[in-house]
Amino acid sequence: MTDLAVAPEWVCVGCHARVPMASDACTTCGRRFGEGLATDHSTVSRQLGRWGFVLREFLILNVLFILWRVVGQVSVFHEAGALGRGRWLWGVERTLHLPNEATLQHAVLGHVTVSRICNGFYAWAHAPMLAATLLWLLWRHREHYARWRNLVVAFTGVSLLIGLLPVAPPRLVPDLGLVDLAARYHQSVYDGLGKGVTDQLSALPSVHIGWAVLVAMAVIMVSRSRWRWLVLIHPILTAYVVVVTANHYWLDGVAALAVLGAVIISSRRFVPRLVP
Repeated sequence: MTDLAVAPEWVCVGCHARVPMASDACTTCGRRFGEGLATDHSTVSRQLGRWGFVLREFLILNVLFILWRVVGQVSVFHEAGALGRGRWLWGVERTLHLPNEATLQHAVLGHVTVSRICNGFYAWAHAPMLAATLLWLLWRHREHYARWRNLVVAFTGVSLLIGLLPVAPPRLVPDLGLVDLAARYHQSVYDGLGKGVTDQLSALPSVHIGWAVLVAMAVIMVSRSRWRWLVLIHPILTAYVVVVTANHYWLDGVAALAVLGAVIISSRRFVPRLVP
């Protein structure tokens, strides 16, 4: 009588060959029993950890962005003081013979399309460019991500503290001869922040310029592409737009660069390392 009993077997997860249970390794590819399962579990664990890290970073940066958007609603001094500080900055610029913001703006006032493009760039370019750069660092250059994320957090945090001292932007100082370009074309990003001008008095320093410079620095220092220098267009165009739209003085950009420089110099000692 024929013995119908079949020896127990296991299937190799590598080559799918059937191997007798008595063997502790695949006779076809050499993979050891249970090796694939352990590897799969390890891969799943790494993937879960990676997505958990991405979610945490997303929450940190979004909270920071929200705080930056609403900090203008907090005023520690009277509105009249903000207007006075705006006029003082204007006077300092004229003493330093910096280009007149009003002259620069008047060159685009007669061009509706250019004006709308400038307003749109001011409203929408800064945060997406920063987010795209951080995502690029996270996925393609993970070893550099923590440093640049920390610089973004530190620079923005310091700027938020300085922004508690209200400074009226040029568009809100009536005797400077500048126009609120975004309000003229109903493109203002400040309409939803509040009913009074005290919701818009965080002109100094210019976070827009600081973020744009950080983006350019990260791309130039991390990337090895010969095209990476084109990213310098971003901070140059940002500086032009924030002035043309009358949202910032030249000195707001200078202040942003000073804050950013101080943050970079002190980053190794004072900026917290938020687990890369």
